[in-house]
Parts: sequence; C-alpha cells; structure tokens
Amino acid sequence: MPTRRKILMTGGASLLLLGSGLGGYVGTRSIARAQEPWQRAGQSFGDPRLDALAYAILAPNPHNRQPWLVRLEAEDSFSLFCDLDKRLPETDPPNRQITIGLGAFLELFRQAAAEKGFRADITPFPDGEPQPVLDDRPVAHVSLVADPATRPDPLFATTLERRSIKEAYAARAIDDQTLSQLLELAGTGNDGSGQSFLTSGESEMVDSLRNLTWRAWQVEYDVPRTHRESVDLMRIGAGEINASPDGIDMSGPMMEAMYLGGIISREKLSEKGSTVYNSGIDMYREILEQTRNYGWLVSAGNSRTDQLMSGMNWVRINQAATKLGLAMHPVSQILQEFPEMADLYREFHARVAVEEPARVQGLFRLGYGPVAPPSPRWPLESRLVDA
Repeated sequence: MPTRRKILMTGGASLLLLGSGLGGYVGTRSIARAQEPWQRAGQSFGDPRLDALAYAILAPNPHNRQPWLVRLEAEDSFSLFCDLDKRLPETDPPNRQITIGLGAFLELFRQAAAEKGFRADITPFPDGEPQPVLDDRPVAHVSLVADPATRPDPLFATTLERRSIKEAYAARAIDDQTLSQLLELAGTGNDGSGQSFLTSGESEMVDSLRNLTWRAWQVEYDVPRTHRESVDLMRIGAGEINASPDGIDMSGPMMEAMYLGGIISREKLSEKGSTVYNSGIDMYREILEQTRNYGWLVSAGNSRTDQLMSGMNWVRINQAATKLGLAMHPVSQILQEFPEMADLYREFHARVAVEEPARVQGLFRLGYGPVAPPSPRWPLESRLVDA
C-alpha cells in the first residue's frame, strides 16, 4: 500500500465545496490519544518488566497489527504470545512476518531492561515451534535477572525516534562510509545468529530491485483479496484511529476532510479504476522512483527461531539508520508467500543470490527522508492477559 500520510490531492478541489465549518471541525481532530504510549515509555510502572514492556510495544510490526500478548508470571518473568486475531492470512499465510514483529518486540524489551541493569533471558518457543502457522503456544518465555555485568545498548537511545518512513526520499545516494557505519552499528552478522545484512547503491542492482519491488507491489495491489486485507485494516481519520490504534493509520486534516466529505472511503479504495485507487498507484511509483539504496536481511534458515532473530536484527537496523539520520522503509511485498507472488519471490532470491535453506527475511528502502510522527499504539495494559 502507498504511504498513508501523503495527501490524495486528486480530491482536494472538491474540499472547497465543503465549507469552512467542516474545515474548523477537522482542525480539532487529533490522534494524540493513540500516540500516548510513546509518551508513557520511560515512566515507572512499579515493575521492571512493565517498564521495559512499555518500550517493547513500540516495536515495528507488519501493518501495525501489534500482535503481542503478555502474561506476567511469578515476580520476574513473563510469557509472550501471539494474538492470533492479529495475523495477516492473505499476505502472510505462514505468519512469518508476524513472527518477525514479535522478535522486534523482544529486542526492544531486552534493550530497555538492560538500561536498568537487568539481563533478559529469552527462551524462544519453550513448548516447541508451531507449524505451519502460529498457535496458542508461547512465542517466548522471558526472565529478568539483575546482573551488574549487563551494559546498556548504544542503540536504545533511538527507540522513541525510530520510524518506518513511508514517503519519497531525497534523490541522492548514501555514501559508502555511511553504509559501512550502518552495518557496524546494527551489528548484524556479528551476533552468532547466522544472519547478515547487505546493502547496495550500485545503479544496476538498484534499478533491478526497483523494478522487482514495483512489480511485487502491483501484484499485492491488484489481487482483490490481498488488497482488501490492507483496506480493511485502514483506520481513516482520528475517530477510527483513537478507537482502534492499530492497522494502517490515515490521518491529518486533509485526509480527515476527504473522509468526512465522502471523497475517500474503503469502498473507493477497493474499487479498481477509482480516483483514489489510481492515486495509490501513482504515489507508490513516485516513492520507488526516488529510491537510491536498498538493504536486505538474510537468515541461514527459516525456522520460527530464525524469524524471531530476524525481527531482533530488523529493529536494530532501523535504530542504526535512525542514529545516522537515515530513513528506512520495508518493501517486503516480494517476500510474501501467497501463490500470485511465487514467481517474483523466486526471481528476487535469484537476483540477490540467496538459495535455500537461506532466505531473505526483510527488504528495505534506505535513504534520506522526512520526519514522521509516531504510529498509533494500543496502551500497555491492553496487551496484558491473565494467567
């Protein structure tokens, strides 16, 4: 799907007919309530697990589904579960991307705990790895241990500024020195996980990846059921976003006015050939045309534990990019495992010379982008479940 924060200006002229009263009304609409978890992180909740979990819930995750559920146990531990209602059955049938999001959650928890001198002992899938999809078994068991040897992670300071920037980037490449710094800061490939992060700004490779990512985006957009999955998860306007602070937020005064004025709706977003449907195509084409660097995260295998480790590395790459003033945006449509994407999936892996059992777990645009606001989040207490 295209950036959700860019204005669909094709409907802008019609807004002149809506009158100044509506303009005054939409100017009061705010999603600040849905962004409150970003403000609450850093506050004391009276329990070091909760203090660290307040950062963990800010992790990147597919379609902002926030699939984590936490069951506190004893005085110093918890089990992490997947909220099975948050999966993406059309675009992520094996729940691989959802598992990656859960790995990012665990990494931010680990970093936040380390800030307070706690070591997070993480046991992935203590009751076995669920296949072919996730089930109600725990994704991980985590214990906190006070450990004087635990040191803060230098990337943690970026946690509240980390974003996925889904806008067009400046039309300039990242220099080799900065890319080397990115790889060093992220530390991927030096952690014993069997994973590596590669980047390219070489024109032939970038042109090839730009073409592949564009074709893959078109497939997801053109297949009715995969497109509809995204449209159904859109939260259009402050009312919807504050009521359900997950999914794909479409906010801002112009978007609010267009929604209230009937210019944009889920039906029109789903209707092939409609103005807003075609605008999405134009916007995403512009986004990709400005891309001058790509990066991809590779794992040696594709077990559930590999996927969790990929999520841990994913968020570290995002944090490292933030520290260097770089923007990062996952363009992972080509990695989705539904039938219509299979040919492009194989073509992409051949292009980057990754053969089974290895696989690419994440593909990213890298560059220089605008500042973006934080994404909506469910409050921490809503993610806790009873024992």
